[in-house]
Amino acid sequence: MQRLKRLFKFYIDASVHVAFAVCSLYFVSVKMLEVLTNWNLVGFLFFGTIVCYNFIKFGVEAEKYLIVENQYHKLIQGFSFLSFGFATYFFFQLPLILWLTISALIVISILYAIPLLPKAKNLRSFAGLKTFLVALVWMGCTLLLVVLENDIGFTWDIGLLLVQRFLLVLILLLPFEIRDMKLDKPELKTLPQRIGILRTKKLGYFLVGFYLVLTFLKDEISIELFIIQSILIIILSIALKNTSNNQGLY
Repeated sequence: MQRLKRLFKFYIDASVHVAFAVCSLYFVSVKMLEVLTNWNLVGFLFFGTIVCYNFIKFGVEAEKYLIVENQYHKLIQGFSFLSFGFATYFFFQLPLILWLTISALIVISILYAIPLLPKAKNLRSFAGLKTFLVALVWMGCTLLLVVLENDIGFTWDIGLLLVQRFLLVLILLLPFEIRDMKLDKPELKTLPQRIGILRTKKLGYFLVGFYLVLTFLKDEISIELFIIQSILIIILSIALKNTSNNQGLY
């Protein structure tokens, strides 16, 4: 049992769960747009997410990422470097049309953690910007890349889908913002820090409602899509309602 607990802790701490989440949203996009799965892109998203999240969590300072004394962190570091190798391999298997967009998303992710200039702030430090940047990168990785790769025109429905994906990730991030309220530095000025937990939840409910409204603005709506979206907003609402800043470890 202890071995399973350690394995599960590593699974969470090494961002493997987040990587599965990103790939899951990619598969949702493939299903909704009725296109073929690009397994090279899946590989890049999976291993790239691990590298990106572990770098942000454990290595905001370069020397901290390279020089690690803690044995457990060394294990995560080695896993991250291995993932970087796989991510690089899969990147070069992707079509050129995706390289520019992926590069832009990588730059945003790097600037999220590391300032462009020595005395400048990173993007994460700009008040209230943190959550929106994460939602933007997730939307780009899990949907925009699919649209670009398959040369799908930016129609009204695609535009709404992009906005919905951005809103979905934004809503999903709010419980984490509330949970981390006591841990986040005051200068981050996250939504719960600025407007409080109750108002953050109310904002979440509003975004959930707005998300559903956008579904009805689409030119093509299926019964299946409506049922799935309805179930989704119920789950999101329950998650928001049950969130507090005293959550359990997992």
